[in-house]
Amino acid sequence: MVESSQSVTAVALLADPDAPTEVAQHIARDMPARLADASGRHRRFAVEVVSEPFTAGTEDPTTMTRRLIDRRREEDWDVVVALTDLPLHSQGHKLVVDLSHEHGLALLSLPSLGGLRFQSRARRAVEEAVLSLADAQSAQGGKPGRDRSLGDTGRLASVHPARVGDEEAADLRYVVGGPRGYLRVLGGMVRANRPWRLVPGLSKALAAALATGAIATVNSTVWSLAAFLDTPRLVIATIGSVALMIGWLIIDAHLWHRKAQDSPEERKRAALYNASTVVTVGIGVLVCYAGLLVVNLLWGLFILNDQVFASMTRTPLHAAEYWTLAWFVASVATAGGALGSGLESDEAIRAAAYSKREQDRRRMLADDGE
Repeated sequence: MVESSQSVTAVALLADPDAPTEVAQHIARDMPARLADASGRHRRFAVEVVSEPFTAGTEDPTTMTRRLIDRRREEDWDVVVALTDLPLHSQGHKLVVDLSHEHGLALLSLPSLGGLRFQSRARRAVEEAVLSLADAQSAQGGKPGRDRSLGDTGRLASVHPARVGDEEAADLRYVVGGPRGYLRVLGGMVRANRPWRLVPGLSKALAAALATGAIATVNSTVWSLAAFLDTPRLVIATIGSVALMIGWLIIDAHLWHRKAQDSPEERKRAALYNASTVVTVGIGVLVCYAGLLVVNLLWGLFILNDQVFASMTRTPLHAAEYWTLAWFVASVATAGGALGSGLESDEAIRAAAYSKREQDRRRMLADDGE
């Protein structure tokens, strides 16, 4: 690249399909202007978003980096930043980004940015990586130029440099560690799975839950039970029904991750994947529960008669009784929805619970197991 007052740095954001591509496209909108302002060298940037599955068949950062080096050689790019929604691990650490100043490329694991303030963190990480690589390309021998540390990109955990092996192409690595780093990566994985998609993905289960709730709301036995339930028992019923739904979905759709090898790193990886599955499904089920609670409350307000209710339960029908009945029925309906989820196909549940990269990864592991 020839440096001049009007030099243009060609930047490629190479993103895995689905969510990473959406993130890259969002960042790329105003990225050239932001980079030009931050560079302070009258340099211009041309940013291109390329969507392709560069992580296909591997979770090894070294293998991915080699693929990126080969891919960069095929194009006229000065800097390549690769984005994936797979959580990456290296030497016992949870990887945030690998930088290779010699080859002008960076590999960024989006889940390591956490689930909160994600867009701002992703934008900052990508821009700092591009500026660091561009400085190195301008310097002699492609060595790192001005120090542009990614620093602390959030309040949950600090991002800090880590050692890079001699055999690896990267020359600078940032990782997160410790319990807070674990929570950060877990939050990023759950965000990548987008648990709110689980609600429309469980159409048959929701239909069964709504039918159960509608019948239970007009059942006098349920009225009598609800009239004498105190708050602790209602909370226990909620926890039990939600846990039943989560467990049934995970077991019935085979969502539990089994470690491929019996090694400490593989056990940690499996625990992280399973924790993200439980949280993802749990959030989706809680959203469904809240929706059932509202629907049952509205249905009760519309259908119940205070005189009939009082004659059956010997309790007047006031706001507290409406709320208690709707709460109890929501738990009953959720348990019914767990049985209805058995009508959903395993593929439909996986598609609702996981990102595209995670679906491909699990499909690949299943094929290898067979």
